[in-house]
Amino acid sequence: MASVQPLQLLAPLSGVLIPLDQVPDPVFAGRVIGDGVCIDPTSQTLCAPLDAVVSELQRSSHAITLTHAGGTQVLLHIGLDTVNLAGQGFQALVEVGQHVQAGQPLIQFDADYIALHARSLMTLMLVISGEPFAALAGAGGDGAVQCRQPLLGLTPAERHGETTQAHAAALLSEPVALPNANGLHARPAAVLVHAAKAFAADIQLHAPQGRANAKSLVAVMGLQTAHGDAVRVGAAGDDAAEAIATLTRLLEAGCGEAVAPGAASGPPAVPAAEAPPASANVLHGVCASAGTAFGQVVQLAEHGMDIAEDAADPAAERDTLQRALRAAAQGLQQLRDSAAGPVQAEVFRTHQELLDDPGLLEQAQALLEQGRSAAFAWNHVTATTAANFKAGGNAFLADRALDLVDVGQRVLKQILGVHEGACELPDQAIVIAAQLTPSQFAALDRRKVVGLATANGGATSHVAILARAQGLPALCGVSAQVLALDNGSSVLLDADRGELHLQPDPALVEQFGHKRRQQQQQHRRDLAQALLPAVTGDGHAVEVTANVASQAEAEQALALGAEGVGLLRSEFLYLQRSSAPSHDEQVRAYSGMARALGPARTLVVRTLDVGGDKPLSYLPMDSEANPFLGIRGIRLCLARPELLRGQLRAILGSAGLARLHIMLPMVSDLCELRLARQMLHEEAAQIGLATPPKLGIMVEVPSAALMADLFASEVDFFSIGTNDLTQYTLAMDRDHPQLARHADSCHPAVLRLIDRTVQAAHAHGKPVAVCGALASEVPAVPLLLGLGVDELSVSVPLIPAIKAAVRAVDSGQCRALARRVLGLESAGQVREALLAYPPAQPVLSLAREG
Repeated sequence: MASVQPLQLLAPLSGVLIPLDQVPDPVFAGRVIGDGVCIDPTSQTLCAPLDAVVSELQRSSHAITLTHAGGTQVLLHIGLDTVNLAGQGFQALVEVGQHVQAGQPLIQFDADYIALHARSLMTLMLVISGEPFAALAGAGGDGAVQCRQPLLGLTPAERHGETTQAHAAALLSEPVALPNANGLHARPAAVLVHAAKAFAADIQLHAPQGRANAKSLVAVMGLQTAHGDAVRVGAAGDDAAEAIATLTRLLEAGCGEAVAPGAASGPPAVPAAEAPPASANVLHGVCASAGTAFGQVVQLAEHGMDIAEDAADPAAERDTLQRALRAAAQGLQQLRDSAAGPVQAEVFRTHQELLDDPGLLEQAQALLEQGRSAAFAWNHVTATTAANFKAGGNAFLADRALDLVDVGQRVLKQILGVHEGACELPDQAIVIAAQLTPSQFAALDRRKVVGLATANGGATSHVAILARAQGLPALCGVSAQVLALDNGSSVLLDADRGELHLQPDPALVEQFGHKRRQQQQQHRRDLAQALLPAVTGDGHAVEVTANVASQAEAEQALALGAEGVGLLRSEFLYLQRSSAPSHDEQVRAYSGMARALGPARTLVVRTLDVGGDKPLSYLPMDSEANPFLGIRGIRLCLARPELLRGQLRAILGSAGLARLHIMLPMVSDLCELRLARQMLHEEAAQIGLATPPKLGIMVEVPSAALMADLFASEVDFFSIGTNDLTQYTLAMDRDHPQLARHADSCHPAVLRLIDRTVQAAHAHGKPVAVCGALASEVPAVPLLLGLGVDELSVSVPLIPAIKAAVRAVDSGQCRALARRVLGLESAGQVREALLAYPPAQPVLSLAREG
C-alpha cells in the first residue's frame, strides 16, 4: 500500500494566532468539534487551506467544510455566534461540490459589520476528522500570520473505506422539535456528534430533509435543519436504548445552546404581553382564508418515489422527459379549463409557465448528457431550485418554491408512471398537511372539504389564493403539532382568529355553527342586491371598485356589482415568465381590460410593482439583505427608465376606451412623482395624446402619508395600500408566523396616517381610495367612511358584501365612530369598537391581497 503523504494547511486569512483554549466559547475551546487554530483576522477574505472539495456550506455562509481526497475534513468558521446574522455580512464565492485549490478565495466578509453585530470576529480552522497535527514554523513573534502561509502539518490516518454496512435502526425515538433558533448548525451539531461517538451503536438522525449518521458532523450539518424541525434518533446495537435516551434529552435541551423556555415544543412564542391565551387545546396559525368550519381531521401526505440516478441511453431519457412535460402541460390545461374562476385558472397558467422555463430545462438536459436518468435530472433541478427559493428568507419566494415543487412532482409522476386516484375523503373533512400544493388542492373533493390547515406555506401562497377564491377557511403556519393529530378527530377551525380548536366543546361548536349560518344568509342577501348602488342610509354615495390581475377577473367583478377597477396589478403581465412581455402583448391586455369596462367606468392601472421581494427572472438584480426596503416599485422603474417608459406607452394605447388613470407604487419622495409625470407627458406627446391620463400615487410608505399635504398639490388622486402601510408603520412583516396577527391595519397609528392623508387630499379637492386589505373587511367599512375615504377597491368575491355594508350605515354615525377610535390605544380596542357599532354586522375577516 502506498504511503500516505503529509498535508500542509495554509493560513485561511491574515491575522493574529490565538490559542484555542482562549476562545470564549466552551464548544470550540473544549475541542468538541475538533482541534486546530484560531485567528483574529486582519483580512476579509477566507481562503482554502488545502486542495479539497466543498462538502458543506452553511446557508448563512459563516462556515464551510472542506474534504481532502485522503479523507481529511477541515471546518472553517468565521466569528462566534455569526449564524445569528442570517448571512448578512457574508458572500460565498464557492458552492457545495466544487473542487477548490489551496489559497483559493472561499468567502468574503464585512469585518466591520460582523464586529458590530456578532460576539467576536475570531475565526476557527479545525480538523474535524481527527488527524493529529503539528504547528509549522513561520508565525511572527507576536503571533501574526499571513494568508496562504503554511500553518499546520498533519499526517492523515490510513483509511480502508467504510466496512460497516448501514442498516435500519432497530429503535426509534419520539419526534423532538428542534428548539435551536438556527437548527443544528456547527456548534450544537458538534455537541450532538461528540455525545453520539460515546456509544457503540449505529446511530442515525432522522429529519424532514433526510437521514444522517449522527457520528458525522458534516452529515448532521448537511441536513440543513431549521428551528422547529421534527427530528428523531434511531439506533441499532447493544447500547441503542441508552444512546437514544441520552441524545433525545440533549436535543430537547438545545445541544448546549441557550434556547427559550418551552421552545422545544415548536416555534418561539410571541412576547407574553401579546400572546394569545394559552390553551393545550388550541393551535395558532395565520389566516390564509377567512371563515369557520367544524369537521374531522384528514392528514394528507405525499408518498415517496423510487428514482434511479443513472441511465444508459441519454437520447431515450430526453424523449422520456419531453413526453412527461407534454403530458403534465396537458393535465394543467385541463385544470385551467375546468377552474371555477379566473383566479384559479391563473394559478395553473403560472404552473404551465414553470414547465416552459428554459433555465430548468437547460439544467435538466445537462444532467441527461452526464448519464443521469430523466427522473433524477428533473427531480434534482426542481428540488434544488425550490430549496434555493426557500433559503433566501423571503416569504414570497418561499411560496413560489411550493409551486415549483408541485410542478416537479407532476412531471416526475409522469416519468415514473405513477397514477394516483383522487383522495378518498369523509364528509366534513378538514385537511391537514405539512404543505399543500395547488395540484393537491385541485384533486380534493370540494363537496366534502370544509377547511384546511398547514404547518408550512404562507398567506401569499397559491393554495391560500385558491382557498380564498372558493370561500374555504384556511390556516397556515400552524404548529407542527398539527401533523400529529389523529385522523377522524374532531376540530373547530376558526380562521378569522387564527385558531384550530382540538376537541372543541359542543357549546362552542353550536355557537360557531350559528355564526356560519348567519354569514351564509347574509351572503345570499348581498348577492341578490349586488347591482344596487353603494349609498349610505343618509344619501352619501361611495364608489366600490375591484382589485384585479386579469381581464377575466375584471369581468367577474362587474358581474358582482363593481363600479370599475380601482387597482389593476400590471405585474401579472411580467411575473412567472422567462422574458418580458412585448409592447403588442401589453397593449392587447390593457385595451381588452378597458373595453370590458367601457368609457363610463374607471380603470386604474398600477405601474410595475416588482423588484426586491418580487424579482423578475429576466431582469438581473443584485441580491438584497432586506428586499422589502430595497429596489422595488417606482424605485426600480426609475432606475430602469426604459422599463417604465415602455409600460407607459403600452398603457396609453388603451386611452379613450375607459376612464384611464395611472397609479405609481411605493412612492416616498416628491422627486419620484415628478420624474414619472415627466415621462408620462413625454410618452403621451409622442403618440399625439393632448391630455394624459390622471396620475396618482399609492400611499404605502409612512413618508407619503406624512407629506400628503405636499403631494396633494401635484397628484390627481391617492390610493392607500393598507397592507404595506401597516407593516412599514408597525415594523412587522404581515406574513411572519408570530407577528402576522399583530400587524393589524386597525392599529391607531395606521388609522392616523389614513386620516392625515384624507384631510390633506380633501383640502386640495383630491379623492382618496383605499385598495389595501382593510377595504375588504366588512367591520372596517364604517370606520373608513367616517375617515372620509371616497372609494373602496376590494377583493372581487367581497364586492357584494362591502356594498351592502355601505348601505347599512349612516355617514354621520361613521364620522363619530372614526373620531372616537383615533384616540384609542391599540388595534384590539379599535376592533372592539367596530364590533359594537350599530347595526351589528356579520364578521367577515380579512381578505388578504397577495
